[in-house]
Amino acid sequence: MQKRPFGSTGLSVTPLGFGAAPIGLLQTEREAAGKLLNVLLDEGVNLIDTAAGYKGSEEIIGESISHRRDQFVLVSKCGRSVPHVDATVDWSAEMITKTVDAALKRLRTDRLDVMLLHSCEKEILERGEAVGALAAARDAGKLRFAGYSGDNDAAAYAATLPDIAVIETSVSIADQHNIDAVLPGCRKRNLAVLAKRPIANAAWKPRDAQPGMYKDYASTYTERLAKMDLNPADLGLPAAPEQAWPELALRFTLSIPGVHCAIIGTTRPENARANIAIAEKWPLPPAIVDHIRAAFRAADPSGEWLGQT
Repeated sequence: MQKRPFGSTGLSVTPLGFGAAPIGLLQTEREAAGKLLNVLLDEGVNLIDTAAGYKGSEEIIGESISHRRDQFVLVSKCGRSVPHVDATVDWSAEMITKTVDAALKRLRTDRLDVMLLHSCEKEILERGEAVGALAAARDAGKLRFAGYSGDNDAAAYAATLPDIAVIETSVSIADQHNIDAVLPGCRKRNLAVLAKRPIANAAWKPRDAQPGMYKDYASTYTERLAKMDLNPADLGLPAAPEQAWPELALRFTLSIPGVHCAIIGTTRPENARANIAIAEKWPLPPAIVDHIRAAFRAADPSGEWLGQT
């Protein structure tokens, strides 16, 4: 896949990245998960996003592709209590420092490209301790860039902080608040931006068809899409619905100015290859992007649909 600059970091990333939550949280078999990770790298995907809170995910990445470390940009997240970190206060310098150190061991690497604070509230950011701990880890050579993962006012505030170089935030056809609330500040500072949940957890599917944890994640998006009354066929996507919806959703997210990489999790190589093929088609025609944005505003005229954390 074609790469593009990752904000002002000096790194280049593919438009599609891999979200590694499912290979841990859905308890994917380790051998199958390892094969999937190697398929992704073989197909050209060069950003892997994980977190200390995704049980088993960091370990599987370390076991499976640490020998290919120079082939991908490695992103993890920290801040909250996790079983394998001996620290009790969330968002404390101790918690963050110990989580960074533990991540390096589990991922079998001597550096992270990016470590993100994992969706803390704006008040935590304002205290400065959490961001300061990440900056200290960066200055010690444990990570290259500090960042924040979250939404709404907290993400907009994080984008103003000098030590923050990367923002991960929700951007999708059913989650557009951050396009106006967060991304302008990111573009102003040329921050690297990762779009999470770029296909809205496949909310066009019946809720009962959603696997595991995604059933609850998708419910809000399902309600929003129903009110937006979108139809891919009306927008010039002639493929069958099971193909048209993912294409419309992913290409929309990648068409938003300031988004550098959209991260999608899956446990199936065939889904990964399909997502790669879609990502290579971006962007959507501007008229289709405008139509989707207008449908969101019309369905939420009072602006109550905030970004989903």
